[in-house]
Amino acid sequence: MTRASFAEELESAADRIADIPRADLQIILRRAALMLRNVAGVPLEPATDDALNSIAAEMKVSRSDLIQTVLREWLETNSYLPVRQIDEDSETDGSA
Repeated sequence: MTRASFAEELESAADRIADIPRADLQIILRRAALMLRNVAGVPLEPATDDALNSIAAEMKVSRSDLIQTVLREWLETNSYLPVRQIDEDSETDGSA
């Protein structure tokens, strides 16, 4: 189960809290606790953390999206992932 689908399940349960059996609610809450316990952040130096936050704000993207983009591009550049192919016949935003 993905985090997004689990978050949707939690929101749905919150919307119908009176109709959910106690056992089902316990299961959902235990899974939520387990997911929270297993979230491992990457500790960053303060300067790196500040730089990421500044760049994300400047680019108007979330910090998480910025980190995913940077990591994916680094992996592609260093041949750990195949480079994504862009269809040259497709429309693109911006200009080259």
